[in-house]
Amino acid sequence: MLRGSLDTDALLASALRGELDEGGIRRLYARGPEVVTLIMLAMAQRLAQLQAASAAESSPATPSGMIPVYAKAAVRKRRRRPGARNGHPGARRAQPEHIDQHAEHRLEQCPDCGGALQRSARRRTRIIEDIPQEIQPVVTEHTIHRDYCPHCRKDVEPKVPDALPGAVLGHRVVALTSWFHYGLGITLSQVVDILGYHLQTRLTPGGLVNAWHRLAFVLKEWYEQIAEQARRSAVLHADETGWRVAGQTCWLWCFANGQVCYYMIDRCRGSPALQKFFIEAFAGTLVHDFWAAYRSFDADDRQYCLVHLLRELEKVDQHNTTEEWQAFAKKLRRLIRDGIRLRKRADFSPGRYAGRIALIDRRLGQLAEWKGVDGQRLVQDADTLRLAKRLRQHWDHLFTFLDKPEVPFDNNLAERMIRPAVIIRKNSQSNRSEKGAATQAILMSVYRTLRLRGHDPIQTIADALRSYVRTGNLPPLPETVPANG
Repeated sequence: MLRGSLDTDALLASALRGELDEGGIRRLYARGPEVVTLIMLAMAQRLAQLQAASAAESSPATPSGMIPVYAKAAVRKRRRRPGARNGHPGARRAQPEHIDQHAEHRLEQCPDCGGALQRSARRRTRIIEDIPQEIQPVVTEHTIHRDYCPHCRKDVEPKVPDALPGAVLGHRVVALTSWFHYGLGITLSQVVDILGYHLQTRLTPGGLVNAWHRLAFVLKEWYEQIAEQARRSAVLHADETGWRVAGQTCWLWCFANGQVCYYMIDRCRGSPALQKFFIEAFAGTLVHDFWAAYRSFDADDRQYCLVHLLRELEKVDQHNTTEEWQAFAKKLRRLIRDGIRLRKRADFSPGRYAGRIALIDRRLGQLAEWKGVDGQRLVQDADTLRLAKRLRQHWDHLFTFLDKPEVPFDNNLAERMIRPAVIIRKNSQSNRSEKGAATQAILMSVYRTLRLRGHDPIQTIADALRSYVRTGNLPPLPETVPANG
């Protein structure tokens, strides 16, 4: 009886692995209907598990390298309620500067009993701001007189500054629609719907795209100025993310600080793309993650993102529970947090806390030369060896923010600047041509930079286009608006 049971278990395991031959199937069939039913149920369950795993890996809604939404664990409850702390001054929209029209409301009779009302002088006001139901576009027919110049011996005519030569769409329409698409991430079809149903302006997708291409051609000079100003920055953040151009894998690079934001779409994620942007050695401090390509070019100084390092420690903690790793990770995590806490002190300055900075450097050196929990035996854990090697490689660039207070300890700014592009990628599925990719990079860079500098992007672009048509030259890229301006 025992032998038969063992034989059945072996046959069942072979069936689940897909290794059962015809002879084995006949032997299982001879065991009776109960065994056959058990095997069929087990194989059905195994097939369902394989199909679920395959669907998760190949689902078009789940990009490669990401965990499906339904497979993610529930997030922990927030430690505190969202919003500002108690006692924080409230924030609300300011009152309109002017009133366009007035309306009075008074009851003729009581709404409850229908009786007559006794009039009084009591009243209150309520301000309501709304958009008119019918917004009609202004259609202007321009009569352009063409006269003859005897001196030049040719016909001459004045320029119409309200639109680009040969265009039927005015500057504000082009600036508004391109801001919708490249600044806010609204899809092309949604832009057409917004203007068609609400603004009463009928547009075609092809006409809009051509207008955006022409706008990018005009604003390319600003795009180049943004790149040059980024290269001359004292502090610059860098990050990259995947992109698609005509179905081919490319990369969207972002170089940003508080004044500029420059996007570049390139087929390379390595050092050639960086060398294309950094024409020469970078004289400032570059803030970035641990991607190896950033080490391929010269920079006066750099700061590696410590938040990326903390995230990696948490990730390794999920699968590595060895004593060696736990001891190393605890010391490294404490060192990073001590450095961040020191930098956040209200009275911090490198000179005032030079002793503590030197102590942090010594602790970093001890971790880079980690010699085990007891300080004597050799390290065997692979994750510990890998992170210790990383500390040795980037020794001089992990705590740059303590020597230069203007440098942050994380790369959060670049990640926030690249997030709008990720939303556009999700909504519009990147670009279908190289020309579209060039337009994407130019207009995203211009609009994001204008927002960083405190300008109204629509009005600024419309004024620049009007000046370009009149003079043939684009005005300089606007500077940052003063905080009190």
